[in-house]
Amino acid sequence: MLIGGDHEQGACASRVVILGIGWDANSSFCHGAAEAPDQIRAALHSPSTNLFSETGLDLGAHPELEDRGNLAVPEDENAIPMIEETIAGILEEGHRPLLLGGDHAITYPVLRAVGGCHTGLTVIHFDAHPDLYDDLDGNPFSHACPLARAMESGRVARLIQVGIRSTTRHQREQARRFGVETYEMRHHPWQFSLAFDGPLYLSIDLDVLDPAFAPGVSHIEPGGLSTRDLIAMLHNIKGPLVGADIVELNPRRDAAGRTGMVAAKILKEVAALMLAAGSPKAPGTLGS
Repeated sequence: MLIGGDHEQGACASRVVILGIGWDANSSFCHGAAEAPDQIRAALHSPSTNLFSETGLDLGAHPELEDRGNLAVPEDENAIPMIEETIAGILEEGHRPLLLGGDHAITYPVLRAVGGCHTGLTVIHFDAHPDLYDDLDGNPFSHACPLARAMESGRVARLIQVGIRSTTRHQREQARRFGVETYEMRHHPWQFSLAFDGPLYLSIDLDVLDPAFAPGVSHIEPGGLSTRDLIAMLHNIKGPLVGADIVELNPRRDAAGRTGMVAAKILKEVAALMLAAGSPKAPGTLGS
C-alpha cells in the first residue's frame, strides 16, 4: 500500500519501496531487533507527529512511496537467499528498496542484490562498529560480519564508514585489507560534505547515535553522534541513492519507544532523500 492511502501512481515512476525484514537470527548479544519494523511504522504514523520530512516533502501524499509490509523470513540458512532474491525482484521492477531491519545481518544479502544491479556501488555505513569481522564466534554471517562479506563479494566498489568508535585490531586490519574509508568518532567533527555521481547505498545502524539519543539498541556504545548530527549529514548527501537500510532497533530495550521515534524520523529523511535523488551514473567521490 502507499504510505498515505490510495494515490494514483505516476506513469513509469521509480518507486521507493519500504520493506520490513524482521530477522535477528544472527544477533550475537541479545535478540529483539526482529520486532523493529512494526515499531518503526507505529512511530511513523503516530498522531504525535506527521508525515512531512524536514525538507518539506509530504510522504503521506507521495505517489512514489510504497510500503509492502514485512518479508516473512525463515530462521534458518534459507533467509539469506530469500532476502537477496526479494530485493533483486524489487530492483528488477525498476524500484529502490528502503529496508527496515532486523539486525545488521540483513545488509549482506541486500548488498549482493543491489551491487548485482548497480555496478560501481558506493556504500555509506553509519555505525558504532565496523562489522568487518571475518567471523564472530564461528559465524561468518553474524550481524558483526556483513560488511566483510559484502566487500568479499566484489559487488561493493567503495565503502565509507562513519561514526566508528568500537573496533578491534582484527577489524582495523580488515579495513586496510578492503580499502575502507573510516571516519572515527575520535576525530569528529569531520566537516566534510558528501557528493556522489554513481550509485549510492546507505546503511544506518542506529547505534551510530549516542545512547542519549537512541538507547533502544542491542549494543550500546557511548560517545556517538547526535540525532541532529546524523540528519545534517543525510541532508548533505548529494547523488543517486539506489537503496538504504535502517537496522538494529531493539524494541525490547526501548523504554517509552524513544528510539522507535528516532528511527521513524530517520526513515522520513532517508525516504525524502531517495525520492529527490537522480538516476545512477558513475562511481562517486567524497568531497571535503
